[in-house]
Amino acid sequence: MISDPELDGTGETRSAEPAEQAEEPPPREGEAGARRPWRWALGGAVIASAVWAGGLYAFGDRLAAPELPYRATENLCQDFEARALGKIAGDLHRYRPTSQHDDHPAVRRAVCSLQNGESISTLTVRAQVDLHRKTDPGPEFDVPSTWVFAEGGGVRTEEVRGLGERALLLVGPREMSVELKVLHGGAVFTVEATGAASEQGTQADTAALRAAVVADGRALLAALKK
Repeated sequence: MISDPELDGTGETRSAEPAEQAEEPPPREGEAGARRPWRWALGGAVIASAVWAGGLYAFGDRLAAPELPYRATENLCQDFEARALGKIAGDLHRYRPTSQHDDHPAVRRAVCSLQNGESISTLTVRAQVDLHRKTDPGPEFDVPSTWVFAEGGGVRTEEVRGLGERALLLVGPREMSVELKVLHGGAVFTVEATGAASEQGTQADTAALRAAVVADGRALLAALKK
């Protein structure tokens, strides 16, 4: 029930003093520690999740690093002999072979550029090796290279069996531009060859060029094999 307000000496009413905040009753028997352990459990779950996520990220990073069954090279022109292509156009190492390399943490790249003439060439060749250290290049292997765009479209693609994990041969619309792409683990090999068309037609020359590019690409993989 509600009690009457108290009176002070002046005749004015005075409200009762607010009651002190009641202490939280102790937990009943069987409930001891039932209100706080869930906080520890929640904190432990968060920590465990963070540790698990960190471990999964580290483990996933190791899984993402592709296998590299090929060694790196700082002078690709020494390893890329281009003997088959040389039989078509002469010694390709005679006229200033140019070798470049870039040791990037993600991709180690080596490039060799060859030609069979000093100022005028009837055949130019470019070999490139990309060793991917961090991520698998497989999902991007089918992405068209800048060579395809330079050819202006109309590139024909053929699959080459028995070379790496996957190998594609791209023949340009001029029938004398050929590019070989080979994927093996984290390594991507590229051999490009561009020659001048003959007046009698290019069908026979194209067949020889395609065979030479594949042969020299195969020899390059063997030369850099660990």
